[in-house]
Amino acid sequence: MKTPRYLVAVHPQRIAHRFTDILIIGGGIAGLRAALAVPESLSVTLITKDQLDCSNSAKAQGGIAAVLDPLDKFEDHVRDTLVAGAGLCDQDVVEMVIREAPLRIHELLTWGTHFDQKADAKTEGHISLSREGGHSYNRIAHANGDATGKEIVRALIESVRHRQNIQVYEQTCTIDLLTSNRECRGAFVWNERFGQTAVWAKQTILATGGAGQLYRETTNPKVATGDGMALAYRAGAELRDMEFMQFHPTVLYIAGSSRSLITEAMRGEGAHLIDRFGYRFMPDYDSRAELAPRDIVSRAIVDQMEKTKHSNVYLTLAHLDADYIRHRFPGIGEVCAKFGLDLTKDRIPVRPGAHYMMGGVTVDHEGRTTLPGLWAAGEVTSSGLHGANRLASNSLLEALVYGAHAGVGAAAAATQTDGLFQVPEIDDPDDTVEKMIPDETIVYADVQNALKSLMWRNVGVRRDAQSLSDAIEQIDIWSRFVYGRQFDSPEGWELQNMVCTAKLMVKSALERQETRGGHTRIDYPEQDPKWHHRITHRRC
Repeated sequence: MKTPRYLVAVHPQRIAHRFTDILIIGGGIAGLRAALAVPESLSVTLITKDQLDCSNSAKAQGGIAAVLDPLDKFEDHVRDTLVAGAGLCDQDVVEMVIREAPLRIHELLTWGTHFDQKADAKTEGHISLSREGGHSYNRIAHANGDATGKEIVRALIESVRHRQNIQVYEQTCTIDLLTSNRECRGAFVWNERFGQTAVWAKQTILATGGAGQLYRETTNPKVATGDGMALAYRAGAELRDMEFMQFHPTVLYIAGSSRSLITEAMRGEGAHLIDRFGYRFMPDYDSRAELAPRDIVSRAIVDQMEKTKHSNVYLTLAHLDADYIRHRFPGIGEVCAKFGLDLTKDRIPVRPGAHYMMGGVTVDHEGRTTLPGLWAAGEVTSSGLHGANRLASNSLLEALVYGAHAGVGAAAAATQTDGLFQVPEIDDPDDTVEKMIPDETIVYADVQNALKSLMWRNVGVRRDAQSLSDAIEQIDIWSRFVYGRQFDSPEGWELQNMVCTAKLMVKSALERQETRGGHTRIDYPEQDPKWHHRITHRRC
């Protein structure tokens, strides 16, 4: 079934209307930073489908990468990023983002972000820096040990709350982007208080985050369902590199419990990966051992699980200083303690899980998408920074840099737009499904769980043509099922977004007949230069 342009019938004369200069969809670091980049003379409406502090950004543990030590070099950070990206990074983008990093860290400090400091009295006031996989130098700034994202989000939220020109609407679902004459003019949204509302904007910024919830095993919060990618696709924007989901190697694996990220910073501090027999296996796979890029470590873990016929491997920190580990990783220590595990003594069961989406909406250096009037920043995008495999702790940096660029660019474009708001004629108003089906006719959780299990089995760490073809066949069935009806609740719209984004990911994975970065094809195990150019998707 063809993907409909709109998930619900849009009747402008029957719904409420709001008008704003800048509409920002998403409340993570990218969306918050974009809002702060808009001059206070312009009105900003920021919409998020959950609470403002519920995002992938807020859950980020490891930190943010930046060249802050005089002995470190921009060139080295650039090289590390390019190596991890496996030939698909845009070097100009990499240079730009990495050279802006110190400025973005300074901004965070001025807004009240508290990074961990060096304990040595001689270096008072200097940010403590650690190392993670793929980095050649200690350049990861962290906060509260393993709660960096939470601290950055806290500071940004406080700054946003103090801006009189920014209105925040939480618990608000974005149903679709609104377009007129093939330009983005805002979004069609819903919340429990106001119902369906058309929010008309001079410029719109998409910052909805990733798609980890498409997988059974994931570190992502419940909101990361690929909504922004589906919204952009239906509106006609270009997407690229949708096959590149990064699987984090170390996710706490205890049957029956929710999955929790075990930050890569642990391996940066010296933690070892061992199998069920206590054997440290990573040196067998890569000379960098536990500090190899994430795609290499994830594949090695899966291989070792198969060799040992065991459901997981283990992280051990027993050989490290216990007091330092407790201080460095307090949050993870608390999580492990809930399951009777002592981080400093016990073997911590881990296995890979879907973590970060490297493909997404195509953007240029300033955050412009291919759809006029629409900008994007953060994990929802494909900016060219990460290539085929994200270097650890570059994601928060990208969100800050592109959030700032998108906010500045959208604001400049808005000031050049006619100041009088009018409700335009929307594109393709009748291109939607026809009949309303009551919510009780479909069990959302059942379909979601089936989709997530399929994606984990067939589109996971390792893939092949048969499993990917089987996945497309099954998703096509679900597409007819969920797109053959018009829902009237966020659960239904979210499910439709998940099916849309999943299909784009599977099709891309089937088309790319090589192994590169986070995309592993066991039937095409080598990297092939002919697949260097990115695969693109556009609905219309």
